[in-house]
Amino acid sequence: MQETEAPNGSAEKPASERIPELKKFKQELLVAGYSAQTIKMYETYARLFFEFAKKPAEQVERGDIISFIAEMKEKHNASNATMALALSALKFFFHTFLHRKIIEDIKVPKKAKKLPVVLTKEELKALFKATKHGRNRLILEFLYSTGCRVSEASKLKVDDLELEEGIARVKGGKGNKDRIIVLSKQWISDIKRYLKKKKKKSEFVFSKKNAKPISSDSIQRIVKEAAEKAGITKDVTPHKLRHSFATHLLENGENIRKIQELLGHSNLSTTQIYTQVTTAELKKVTSPLDAMGKKHAIKNASTEQQS
Repeated sequence: MQETEAPNGSAEKPASERIPELKKFKQELLVAGYSAQTIKMYETYARLFFEFAKKPAEQVERGDIISFIAEMKEKHNASNATMALALSALKFFFHTFLHRKIIEDIKVPKKAKKLPVVLTKEELKALFKATKHGRNRLILEFLYSTGCRVSEASKLKVDDLELEEGIARVKGGKGNKDRIIVLSKQWISDIKRYLKKKKKKSEFVFSKKNAKPISSDSIQRIVKEAAEKAGITKDVTPHKLRHSFATHLLENGENIRKIQELLGHSNLSTTQIYTQVTTAELKKVTSPLDAMGKKHAIKNASTEQQS
């Protein structure tokens, strides 16, 4: 959003300079334990709101927030999920941070429940094959074989790995929760060789040349480029690999509660969405029409034999 002209003709200061509370907002979110991605989004929507409202925080009313959300829908065709996220950001800002409960009864349509998009096993093989052996391929295989979030992969440390036990510890996951993940035997073999040959030692499993951790954005780019090389037409992201991990485990008959633990879901209902996309078991179901035809064919064959 561009700077606007103030009444005296000079450029109006950006919201981040006009609204002193915005500077402390990030600190409040950090203390509350929000992830870096959530903090970034909440800061963005709070800033956009004040650029829209053009008034100090103490003068903001319920109607200002309604107008802001309405403009998001009318002018920018924002999705229900985007409007809900913006409202959550403003609710935290005014209710939790400033203790001004002015958003109590504002509602937006519920987020549409879309089925997760997953990659087939053939697509995954092509994805890995399109990537050279080394860090990038290990990242792709790790994301799919563990179901970890991209932020968790970028922060993974060598000390978090228990290779002899075949597990790793994800520390400070979503909701600041720790959990144990299971590692692929093949991946363990490959990561041992990779870490041993690594020229620049780092405390992080996936690091840059300067030993600092690789960023989530870089991992996103690695996944996208690999998908393009593999000729996969789907919009492949790290989170799609997480979806694929859960779906394929269910198709292989794994217990859904175990999958819930591996994914780090607080509620089983979040994991249960994957039961709607497992096609392997659905394909075993016989259509009632086919079943009817089969019985009819058996009956006819029996009648012919009797005659």
